[in-house]
Amino acid sequence: MKTIKYFFQFLLILFFFLISKTLGAKISSNISYQIFKLLGPFFRPREIIEANINRAFPSLNRQYINKIIDDMWGNYGRILSEYVYMKDFRLSDLSNNIEIKGLEILESIKKENEPVIFVSGHFNNFELMAMQIEKSGINLAAIYRPLNNYFLNGIMEKIRKKYICKNQIKKGMSGTRQLLSFFKKKTSIALMIDQRVSQGIKSNFFNKPAFTTTIPAQFVKKFNCKIVPIYIERKKNINFKLTILEPLQYAPDETIETITLSLNAILEKMIVKNPSQWIWSHNRWK
Repeated sequence: MKTIKYFFQFLLILFFFLISKTLGAKISSNISYQIFKLLGPFFRPREIIEANINRAFPSLNRQYINKIIDDMWGNYGRILSEYVYMKDFRLSDLSNNIEIKGLEILESIKKENEPVIFVSGHFNNFELMAMQIEKSGINLAAIYRPLNNYFLNGIMEKIRKKYICKNQIKKGMSGTRQLLSFFKKKTSIALMIDQRVSQGIKSNFFNKPAFTTTIPAQFVKKFNCKIVPIYIERKKNINFKLTILEPLQYAPDETIETITLSLNAILEKMIVKNPSQWIWSHNRWK
């Protein structure tokens, strides 16, 4: 039964990709935004999303909460439609749609030739971050979570490896070993720190404990490397601003707990800047 379900989902997404490619990047992104505002709530319980928003922003009024939820689902649609244009964002005319603030930081990292850990969250469109880092000439490996739908996952992996970041590492214990191998070969790492993990620690996130990955902190303790926060925001339609923040160098006496907590605090600031552009549907505080 699950195989049949996945197969029909696969056919539906293929049809969606075909329509998106036919319409063009801007039109398909705008239409997908409107469609997913309507269809998104059928994919994930609204209760989880509202609970997450209320944990982070307990004083928000109902109207603004509804706007955040509508925009979040709409942004899901935009991101999905833009996968068929990843080649254009990387190699063609759409590359001019990405403004980069802090390009000199990437140049400095490349010049120093010492691997760093890039950290961020699922903002809008998060795939473009690893793309721009690798495009700048930095050797990079990115962690990703395979889709449950194995028919669709194969296509997404091909898109990621060809146009986003060629070194894709599956989330999990085997992936962590791969990370170590890449890092020792002076390959920087990019990972999202905003998802709930089964192997991590509870660290305050918006003043409430949430299971959080300790991979960045572990690499800091083992290699004394720098952490580089990055953030992307959609400015309008298919135009983006990518911000590279100053590298963080932690003192030797910092612990895994304090480093992880500080990174959660940075992530909070990114979310507060534009709540509508973060994906609230993950059960972050479960």
